[in-house]
Amino acid sequence: MLKTNDVAPQDYRDAMARFAGAVHVVTTDGSHGRRGVTVIAACSVSDNPPTVLVCLNRENPRNDAFLKNGIFALNTLSAGQEHISNAFSGFSGLPQEERFALGEWETLSSGAPTLVDALTVFDCRIIDTKEFATHRIYFGRVTGLRIGDKLRPLLYHDRGYRVL
Repeated sequence: MLKTNDVAPQDYRDAMARFAGAVHVVTTDGSHGRRGVTVIAACSVSDNPPTVLVCLNRENPRNDAFLKNGIFALNTLSAGQEHISNAFSGFSGLPQEERFALGEWETLSSGAPTLVDALTVFDCRIIDTKEFATHRIYFGRVTGLRIGDKLRPLLYHDRGYRVL
């Protein structure tokens, strides 16, 4: 067991690996391009007005498409959608077009791609952002929802997929 007052980046990452989180693909589309990224750093902020937040690495210049397009959709994945998560994680090396070809997509109110068979979809307009360290936090006003079938959620814990 490691107990320390000095928190090194690798120790922090190892500790965060023990943090279980729902797996999402956050997407955008618009004049600044179509993009999708796998995330677990997302949560509810408020139900009135309905607002969610998503954290994306701002050191990746391709993620600027979210800010510039001003919209995103938070697509929550279910058991059996590991291939979607893997594709959008970037580790597959697939270009964006091939990543999107792995699922069926449509748009709701914002125009961001939404995964038809997602567990839930929160379609959002970006209402605020905050930059902190390596990440940008996007606050999205939920302008559209899709609640999918009652399936088991896909989780990420201890550097692997789990199903609740």
